Amino acid sequence: MHTIVPVILCGGSGTRLWPLSRSGFPKQFLVLSGTQSLFQQAILRVNGLVADDIQHGDTLIVTNEEHRFLALDQLRELTELSATLLLEPCGRNTAPALTLAALQATEQGADPILVVTPADQTVQDSAAFTTALQQAIRAAANDAIVILGITPTSPETGYGYIQRQGAEAEQGEYRVAQFAEKPSQDTALAYLASGDYSWNSGMFVLRASVWLKALAHFRSDIATATQTAWAAKTIDTPFIRPDKLLFSAIPSESIDFAVMEHCPASAFPISMVPLDAGWNDLGAWDAVWQLGPSDAQGNVSHGDTLLIDSTDCLVHASTRLVSTVGVDNLVVIETADAVLVVDKTRSQDVKKIVTLLNEQHREEHSLHRKVNRPWGWYNGIDDDQRFKVKRIQVKPGASLSLQKHYHRAEHWIVVKGTAEVTCDNKTFLVTENQSTYIPLGHLHRLANPGKIPLEIIEVQSGSYLGEDDIVRYEDTYKRT
Repeated sequence: MHTIVPVILCGGSGTRLWPLSRSGFPKQFLVLSGTQSLFQQAILRVNGLVADDIQHGDTLIVTNEEHRFLALDQLRELTELSATLLLEPCGRNTAPALTLAALQATEQGADPILVVTPADQTVQDSAAFTTALQQAIRAAANDAIVILGITPTSPETGYGYIQRQGAEAEQGEYRVAQFAEKPSQDTALAYLASGDYSWNSGMFVLRASVWLKALAHFRSDIATATQTAWAAKTIDTPFIRPDKLLFSAIPSESIDFAVMEHCPASAFPISMVPLDAGWNDLGAWDAVWQLGPSDAQGNVSHGDTLLIDSTDCLVHASTRLVSTVGVDNLVVIETADAVLVVDKTRSQDVKKIVTLLNEQHREEHSLHRKVNRPWGWYNGIDDDQRFKVKRIQVKPGASLSLQKHYHRAEHWIVVKGTAEVTCDNKTFLVTENQSTYIPLGHLHRLANPGKIPLEIIEVQSGSYLGEDDIVRYEDTYKRT
């Protein structure tokens, strides 16, 4: 019996899918196909592996502090599935992330097979995916390092490649000859013509002990530093946090660069199992267009759209009607606060917009108008120099932190449910169609004691309305 532990690597910002994907709500949490997010699809794919010789351990999700409640909320939507969240205090790429998972998996002396997958990919043929992964698990049970290699369909220049060596083994895998970085167009055409190359999926299957040994062999600095940070971890179920200061000292490196690319010519040979299952890493908007169902003119649309005399376009409307007339090969993405129009062949260059937004310190770089919080969400409705209006929803039984502001006062109007309001030393209820006022500098808290969502309209007024004007005294969610 092979015990597997799914490892979902849930980092990354997905800058090429702006404005839907933002640093505060990256692409793995988006629903781009079907009814579930890419993150949820990744979890279900791996946990769907069923065989007489395979049993499941708890899923491990490696994400960061900022996204922990996003991950937890989406995880709770998947009933009857338990998981532990390993929280990176800062980004150190995928090699330290996988090491955290391996250390957690071996905590009680076990040595399970880790099935490692990014959280932001999609697979259309679930049966083919399951078959390939079962082959990889059985090979990894014999202490092999196995990677899933995607059967290429075009000369892609945005993917890394894997060159296989020799004929297919009896177990359905090939020996890897070498890894190749993202090629030029001519080189990609040669790779495709040779038939010896596959795309690097970033999905690995290997025993936890094998990863730890290989990392110690090739990058002992990463192995030692990560183990040191892990030894000083804190546990706040379902969250486990390595020490922040020690983790920040870990060299930042990917799984490929730290270990995998060194394996073919070492004592740690690596095998590849081919995967032909409609895989897509959704790295840019042109990939989303390829995935979606299209009309007779090749257009893929979402939301309230009208397309006239338009061909091969991707049009995504989030909040209002979006219409096109007489255009070809365009990507049009609309959100409440931003609109992107780009030639589909230039999809990779969307990251330049994100870079510019970041340099200009604009909120559109990181946040949508609707911002998720562990207690619910808020949606920016209107703002000017001395006022801001928000719609706020608080989950049943949830509460905001006990806090105060130095530069703004707040007016709260309840439009749905019942609010429990604390203002200085008074606590009282405010019901639908009633309002209250929180003066500048007063200690306050908003809570929902009811069984239905609480919704209020908040009007802020003052000299400074930034989200950083907040001092927390108590917080259920242990935010600073």
